[in-house]
Amino acid sequence: MSDTSELQHTPLHALHLELGARMVPFAGYSMPVQYPMGLMQEHLHTRQAAGLFDVSHMGQLRLVGEDAAAALETLMPVDVVDLGVNKQRYGLLLNDEGGIIDDLMFVNRNMDNGGDIFVIVNGACKHGDLAHIQATIGSLCHVSAQFDRALLALQGPQAVTALQRILPGVEKLVFMTGAAFEWAGGDLYVTRSGYTGEDGFEISLPADIATDFARALLAQPEVKPVGLGARNSLRLEAGLCLYGQDIDTTTTPVQAALNWAIQKVRRTGGARAGGFPGAERVLAQLDGTDPLLKKRVGLIALERIPVREHVELQSVDGTVIGEVTSGLLGPNIDKPVAMGYLSPEHAVIGTRVNAMVRGKAVPMEVSAMPFVPNRYHRG
Repeated sequence: MSDTSELQHTPLHALHLELGARMVPFAGYSMPVQYPMGLMQEHLHTRQAAGLFDVSHMGQLRLVGEDAAAALETLMPVDVVDLGVNKQRYGLLLNDEGGIIDDLMFVNRNMDNGGDIFVIVNGACKHGDLAHIQATIGSLCHVSAQFDRALLALQGPQAVTALQRILPGVEKLVFMTGAAFEWAGGDLYVTRSGYTGEDGFEISLPADIATDFARALLAQPEVKPVGLGARNSLRLEAGLCLYGQDIDTTTTPVQAALNWAIQKVRRTGGARAGGFPGAERVLAQLDGTDPLLKKRVGLIALERIPVREHVELQSVDGTVIGEVTSGLLGPNIDKPVAMGYLSPEHAVIGTRVNAMVRGKAVPMEVSAMPFVPNRYHRG
């Protein structure tokens, strides 16, 4: 992937170059990792004001048909059928062992009245996800990709102030809800959501108006462009998983401490319990009849030494008990923070462990997440 000529470009590629972005390969695309302001300042600006992210590499899908919700529910341990109109939910595609194929967001855009289920999947997984969904439920509903549409994220406490000048009425949305808007003759779908722990919005829009829309946002005094580097540090401070790093096909939702994403109706005793791939294992892990061998935890280093992914975790007596999956110096918490997997007996908050960084033991403590309080606008 080092040959950038083979990489795909998002609709905002020329704007990134104009803004002085440092571009890197990511999920098959040339993407901005940071702008001249730098990762640290971009991160802090997002927490204080509003940051604009290009996430057009992500995959946008539509599921259409009266059986679409019931069909999608057969692929995930999540309540799809009862989701209200213009409500959004986090979901997990699972394999037959209960491992996570991808994590995603989906919205009921009035599917019962000729609308659709709008799904956003991770960029590196989108072609595989599309093939998987089409192969498994393509006969039950119409599955179509909208990989040509752009996707922008505007995140931070002042995101609503900036966006409502351009899209009046957007301020009425609350966390995990969405609505359709029109701008410059193009159809937009906006959700009040994101992956930074802050209030914010994700905006799906046609590629041909994406650059003009981004320029309109960047003209607002609150808004600065933010790259993938700060997106990563923001999501880690917020305790949010990165697919391919913190979760993958070898981790189940319960091991990943994503139990909250499995609604009661899909659990043992629920009206639509099970009926998803790996259900037997996942439900047994949930009720404790299949004990966990590992569990995702938050970690804070007790020395000012950043601890990165793939670093071995040991108990204080030197036994290997896990591994770090994400780690960096948290700009807001101003301490090295990490996520990783530990054996359950060591996964208790307050437990001391050692991260082995280049042969040196860095003491860490198991911590609650998020590391920085979430500030979602719930109304």
